[in-house]
Amino acid sequence: MPADFLALPKRRRKPRTSGVTHVLDKGMPEPTAKALLDAAGDFIDIWKFGWGTAYLDRELERKLELLAGHEVLACMGGTLLEIAWSQSRVEECLRWATGVGLPLVEVSAGVMPIPAEHRARLIKRAAESFVVLSEVGSKDPAKLADPKEWAAQVEADLVAGAWLVVTEGRESGTVGLYGPGGEVQEGLIDAVAAVAGHERILFEAPRKDQQAWLINRFGCDVNLGNIPLTDVVGVEALRLGLRADTAVVPERPPDW
Repeated sequence: MPADFLALPKRRRKPRTSGVTHVLDKGMPEPTAKALLDAAGDFIDIWKFGWGTAYLDRELERKLELLAGHEVLACMGGTLLEIAWSQSRVEECLRWATGVGLPLVEVSAGVMPIPAEHRARLIKRAAESFVVLSEVGSKDPAKLADPKEWAAQVEADLVAGAWLVVTEGRESGTVGLYGPGGEVQEGLIDAVAAVAGHERILFEAPRKDQQAWLINRFGCDVNLGNIPLTDVVGVEALRLGLRADTAVVPERPPDW
């Protein structure tokens, strides 16, 4: 029987438009994915097949069926579309994604030098057939993130047709939104959230301290991305104040 004796923040029900938990699949076998979804599928909204792994995953179609059964949206990693762009194979890539049944596509420019006009065209084209996540920021740790540039890119991507804009943090949590030690770049986060509200931003936050900072800043229904598959339940506990990092401490001892 599910526990229900605590007063906890109210979470939106699936399908959620905010409070999204976006996980990163690096090539998980289908039986393991099934076990995870059976145990924690209620807490997962977007399942990204990282980088170009969807192109190689021989269990892709079975996993897509599983995800649909748990109301989890599957997303093709942005790197795959970037590589397709670099080889003039964008239409072939999108036709393949339609054929296998991927509902979400990520448009990014973290690896390839995609010009701004090509990026806008990619988002508009993908939005004809898919729900689009775009991504701002570079994967290069030597490239400093400029808040004004990121805010302008967020605005342009939303105008072009992106549903959510993903802010780069990588799986390491040490670039883009974060410093080399994983520290949060507060000015950058405030700049992108100011464009259209934090509800339109998907903050990549692979580390617990980053997740807790964002939840404490924006509340339990902040969008969190690149969550390790093994951390899904722990992240939901953070959202609901069931861990020390986000628990509400009473000012006075309660009556007991």
